[in-house]
Amino acid sequence: MAQWVAACQTSDIDPEDVIPFDHAGRAYAIYRSPGDRYYATDGHCTHEQTLLCDGLVMDDVIECPVR
Repeated sequence: MAQWVAACQTSDIDPEDVIPFDHAGRAYAIYRSPGDRYYATDGHCTHEQTLLCDGLVMDDVIECPVR
């Protein structure tokens, strides 16, 4: 059964901000949308394999830092 992992405090993430989080050998990107929704996603872009923590939050998604 999956367990919750505390990654950060909500106050650690500004609106439209992305922070990196590593856990169990994997990289994640944790971000806050302009509407104050919080997300955790894989930390790597699927097409460029770059870190999404360097990307920009656009609405409720992270835009890859490589264009």
